[in-house]
Amino acid sequence: MENKATYSISELATEFDITTRSIRFYEDQGLLSPRRRGQTRIYSRQDRVRLKLILRGKRLGFSLAETRELFDLWDETLSGSEKQLNLLLNKILERKAALEQQLNDIAMVRLELESAENRCNEALKELTDKKTKSEPGLNTIRQE
Repeated sequence: MENKATYSISELATEFDITTRSIRFYEDQGLLSPRRRGQTRIYSRQDRVRLKLILRGKRLGFSLAETRELFDLWDETLSGSEKQLNLLLNKILERKAALEQQLNDIAMVRLELESAENRCNEALKELTDKKTKSEPGLNTIRQE
């Protein structure tokens, strides 16, 4: 589908497995600017590439505001710029740092959960042992 000059909203929605409502939302946010023929939206190759970049940024955890900022820098020069690449690198570093912090937080929560699980299992074992000792008649019945 990449070789076409124009695309309908349905074609893009199908290609990227998203809803037409999502595409209209990105348009409302100023991230896409399709031409219009009456009520029909006509998306260009550039719109398709931008949609692909929006979705990639979303997968990487970038906000729509961050994506818009990158698009605005790109639009300033027609061919991108050192400023845009530096901004993107900074966003990537920030995202990686946030993910690293989340990994650390997850590891800590996991340790706390394992500790709580161990304490619960020990408490249950103690209760079971006490119950068994306090009901000697049940022991003989169980053994028979």
